Amino acid sequence: MDVVIVESPAKAKTINKYLGGNYQVIASYGHVRDLPAKDGSVRPDEDFAMSWEVGKPSVKRISEIAQAVKKADGLVLATDPDREGEAISWHVLEVLRQKKVIGTKPVSRVVFNAITKKAVLDAMANPRAIDEPLVDAYLARRALDYLVGFTLSPVLWRKLPGARSAGRVQSVALRLVCDREAEIERFKKEEYWQIAAMLATPRGDDFRARLTGFGGDKLQKMSIGNGDKAETIRAMLDGATYRVDSVQAKPTKRNPGPPFTTSTLQQAASAKLGFSASRTMQVAQRLYEGVDVGGETVGLITYMRTDGVQMAPEAIADARKSIGASFGERYVPEKPRYYSSKAKNAQEAHEAIRPTEFGRAPKDVERYLDRDQARLYDLIWKRCIASQMASAEIERTTAEIVATNGGETATLRATGQVIKFDGFIGAYVEHRDDSKASDPGDEDDDRARLPEILADEDLAKRAIEASQHFTEPPPRYSEASLIKKMEELGIGRPSTYASTLQTLEDRGYVVQEARKLLPDAKGRLVTAFLHNFFERYVEYDFTAALEEKLDLISAGQLAWKDVLREFWQNFSAQVDGTKELRVTNVLDALNVELGPLVFPPKEDGTEPRACPRCGNGQLSLKLGKFGAFVGCSNYPDCGYTRQLGTNMSGDGAAMDEGPSDLGVDPETGEPVTLRTGRFGPYVQRGEGKEAKRSSLPKGWQASEMDLDKALRLLSLPREVGLHPESGKPILAGLGRYGPFLNHDGMYANLETIEDVFEVGLNRAVTVIAEKKEKGGRGRGTPAALATLGEHPEYGGQITVRDGRFGPYVNVGKVNATLPKAKDPASVTLEEAIQLINERVEKTGKTPNAKKAPAKKAATKKAPAKKAATRKTAAKADADGEAAVKKPAAKKAPAKKAVAARKPAAKTTTEPQAADDSVPWDQE
Repeated sequence: MDVVIVESPAKAKTINKYLGGNYQVIASYGHVRDLPAKDGSVRPDEDFAMSWEVGKPSVKRISEIAQAVKKADGLVLATDPDREGEAISWHVLEVLRQKKVIGTKPVSRVVFNAITKKAVLDAMANPRAIDEPLVDAYLARRALDYLVGFTLSPVLWRKLPGARSAGRVQSVALRLVCDREAEIERFKKEEYWQIAAMLATPRGDDFRARLTGFGGDKLQKMSIGNGDKAETIRAMLDGATYRVDSVQAKPTKRNPGPPFTTSTLQQAASAKLGFSASRTMQVAQRLYEGVDVGGETVGLITYMRTDGVQMAPEAIADARKSIGASFGERYVPEKPRYYSSKAKNAQEAHEAIRPTEFGRAPKDVERYLDRDQARLYDLIWKRCIASQMASAEIERTTAEIVATNGGETATLRATGQVIKFDGFIGAYVEHRDDSKASDPGDEDDDRARLPEILADEDLAKRAIEASQHFTEPPPRYSEASLIKKMEELGIGRPSTYASTLQTLEDRGYVVQEARKLLPDAKGRLVTAFLHNFFERYVEYDFTAALEEKLDLISAGQLAWKDVLREFWQNFSAQVDGTKELRVTNVLDALNVELGPLVFPPKEDGTEPRACPRCGNGQLSLKLGKFGAFVGCSNYPDCGYTRQLGTNMSGDGAAMDEGPSDLGVDPETGEPVTLRTGRFGPYVQRGEGKEAKRSSLPKGWQASEMDLDKALRLLSLPREVGLHPESGKPILAGLGRYGPFLNHDGMYANLETIEDVFEVGLNRAVTVIAEKKEKGGRGRGTPAALATLGEHPEYGGQITVRDGRFGPYVNVGKVNATLPKAKDPASVTLEEAIQLINERVEKTGKTPNAKKAPAKKAATKKAPAKKAATRKTAAKADADGEAAVKKPAAKKAPAKKAVAARKPAAKTTTEPQAADDSVPWDQE
């Protein structure tokens, strides 16, 4: 019997059915070891020696794998067909060799692009050795990410307090977001006008024509720059006569796009389904690993981490067959279509993302999938089937029209198209590219349907439209458009895009508003710091060139340590050059680069950096324990400080300014003031400990506060009414986590602060009921939203719950919070197991911890001896020698026990702080 190693239990279960009783398929649960998160894990002085550590959750799994391999005839490594998959296989093999369980047993590596019976059996029939160049590329990437993170992040912590981390790809992606924001801030809008005429043919059919020329001059987009000129032209057209000068009908074809790659799938899923990049990959993973379809577990799509756009010949043949059956033979082109990637550094080592069987149409499998899986599979199937379909045949018509009024003339153009044959459009219509700016006036009339228009015929005027527009700045990046830009520049790889974006959000460097990415103040500061002192390492071309070298390593054309040596020589010298860098040097550079943003020009022309309190001091960026803020140069004589807003503008609330009087509460007679504290602006009624306070909710600006708004906040919580069933009150209020409803200990979120003041009893009862159905939080343990299955290592059922601090997974006494972007309804058993194992590793607390005392109960005296030994050893470490007198040894533990409690508390908190600042890209 041979042992087969795969990554996930779901994959293991599916493959086990295909291989039968001669194989034992075991899951590694992803990577089994990694570089420890501490200095010295990569040692440049020892020719880049790397220390690997098996994680605590993996220890038991590796033991199980080792035991199975020890009894087996051979080992088959069947992890994913990419660099990470190759690395997992290499790690497993290295650990097993260290345990000396391999011996002379045959070891083979197999890869399959789809989890179907045919693909798996074909792979097993064609084994190979581990791809050493691919492993070398992984080692180089991992070492680079580690060295950048663990070398650059401490520089940030020392020179830029409040910064969390820097990373090789993470910092460049952040720079893209910050550069786009700076571009938007520099943008100056310009006015322009567009003029169109609504005309009618002699047959009474209306259509629209746009002005293209006036007085013999050809008009461009910005040619009509003010309303006066627009009105002059409109008046001329209003009294003009219209004649068709020429009509041209031109047949053309539109060809389909290629099948999905990782990045194009993420972009289309964002535009069409509203999925985040991480959500897209989670759903695609389930479709790839296998779904129970009519009693048979099958993988529905091929491997979803790829930058290739080509399909296997047998897949193309299958697609053409399905096109004929589903759409008709006319939709099958004469020859198959072949594609090549235009993305920079595309490896194209794997197929594009495609269905494993085109005959398995979305409507056939919909009942076996959840909603998100069905929608994503439908998207993949349609895009892939369309890529092999016939071109759409279109007739594009252009009518040139002349307007005459006395001696003045103008030209207009009407355009439109007719789809003569829909071709691939019958299956898939591509999404709009939201990475391009779009002005309201840039309307594309090409797709409008035109009536029959004949040359030389006169036209009737219906109306003249003159519309004012303003140029718009480039749009902020969405996740999808940022991924597209990174791919175009050659930054990162398909498997890293989603995790890189998630890291930026987790670090608080970017925030999402209306699905657009905005840099936070922290992100702007970090980018400005790196741009000034580590410019080369956030350059787009440099990062792309490094990716090219990693690709050359994987192709066997470069030695991985040569690449590391070249990088480290320059990078370490750059870091050494910052040792003498003082915080004042950093602030001087940041004040220059961010000055126009932090201290924008004032309308009255006065000095924007003049201190508003003392008058003769100059405002400057300052760095504190909690990050950057604006302060006066006359400190400590002048204590003026101002917080930085999310956009770093001068609108941040002033700190230490003292209370601002808003008026008097007519009911209590107490003064109401606006103040600013450590956590931002708040309103207060009265003075002293008994004063009532309320923070300003999200979206409310301190500059817009008045007495009425303050009294509304201070009146919270508001009683909405009595619940019709329980008779107990329902309260609406504003808490630490936003606006809420509360009834009998159960809380339900409200969408906006306005809802707190306006929500009525009927709606409140409905919101409470909906929350209760989902397992709302009460005074006890939250109800389970879902039960996923049993934990393979610790036993016990894993559940998904919604708690006070958000959704989490639970087993026994262990709770693991879900990532911010994770939908609780979409959590899989494998994901839950991984989160729980990571929590166990971090805290040392196991789900069945209560069983431990039972083992100690049989030998009560043993722990006492162990404790005494530990305390004596601790004293020996502290004093330099062990206590030898027995009487002294008896007293020492008693004193030590009291003293030992304080360090214990410190040890439990320090790792948490370190974990909050993991300083490398999670790639």
